[in-house]
Amino acid sequence: MTGADPAAGIPRLEDLAETVELRGARVLVRTDFNVPLDDGEISDDLRIRAALPTLQWLLEQGAQPVCASHLGRPEGRPDDRFSMAPVRLRLEELVPGVELMENLRFHAGEVANDASFVDRLVDDVDAYVNDAFGASHRAHASIVGPPARLPSAMGRLLAREVEVLLGLRDSPRAPFVAVLGGAKVSDKLGVIEALLGRVDALVVGGGMCFTFLAAQGHGVGDSICERDQIDTCRRLLDGDKPIHLPSDLVGVDASGGRASFGADVPDGAKGFDIGPGTAAAFADVVLEARTVFWNGPMGMFEDEQFAAGTRTVAQAVADTKGFTVVGGGDSAAALAQFGLADDVDHVSTGGGASLELLEHGDLPGLEALRKGLA
Repeated sequence: MTGADPAAGIPRLEDLAETVELRGARVLVRTDFNVPLDDGEISDDLRIRAALPTLQWLLEQGAQPVCASHLGRPEGRPDDRFSMAPVRLRLEELVPGVELMENLRFHAGEVANDASFVDRLVDDVDAYVNDAFGASHRAHASIVGPPARLPSAMGRLLAREVEVLLGLRDSPRAPFVAVLGGAKVSDKLGVIEALLGRVDALVVGGGMCFTFLAAQGHGVGDSICERDQIDTCRRLLDGDKPIHLPSDLVGVDASGGRASFGADVPDGAKGFDIGPGTAAAFADVVLEARTVFWNGPMGMFEDEQFAAGTRTVAQAVADTKGFTVVGGGDSAAALAQFGLADDVDHVSTGGGASLELLEHGDLPGLEALRKGLA
């Protein structure tokens, strides 16, 4: 993947309208309707609503959108637990008249990028639109296959995600602060390396902070820690960009009771959240920034006992006057839980995709659109 602007040379919807007579055309729209379900009910329809500008524009042009999405991990065969029926009902409520195919991952050819499955997808359609940012880091059949067969374009959502995230990557307003959490350093090592070349400061919480603390010589007790990444974290800490780590922590002691610690977690104890002093210090760093990217909670926020650190940082992200981007996934869920989703500038619909775009500067889905029918 290149470091050049991935949006360059990718057709947008208006370009598609100049290539294809959209009135009466059937347009395959790759959407990301991988929404959370609770007993078969959609608990958050953000990803469906995010696709509406593209779908409504196509309908206004007289086209017939045919949406295709995955839902969950059905492993290449039909599974009633991952039926698109709840999504179909919600889509009909929000934008009547749009078709929706059954779960793409009911077919093994989707993940395998099988050419015969691509043939089935593009049969009886006239054009293709990729509006599934959250899946565009996967070289799956519905992402990379259709652009080689049909006139294609990126939808409104995909275009906006690329614009915002590349702005972070290539021209952020300083000081630029990245806040990273989540469980494992190894999952985010590539993006950490990429961000350290661009940010003015990196803030690290969540489970991954314990590997960094261990690299500083602190005890981490029974907290999650990737021992094979300690030397890597030590190298990163020796770099020229400040990496802010917790100075106090909250978790459980050896008997399982809630406890507070300093930067050292005793043997037998586990850390599950940053402490109040750390949360306040992290918030100060965020509030002074002019650009903020946040991906990953500061602790096990789903449990109210360990939600305070993530809540404090989320509130700072909402309150800062800088430009704020939240990289989807658990961070977006935390914002929603705390009622702050409307107080940030951009909530990405793709956690993994946002990290990969920041790391590499391109995605398989963007590359496929750029190459198109050529």
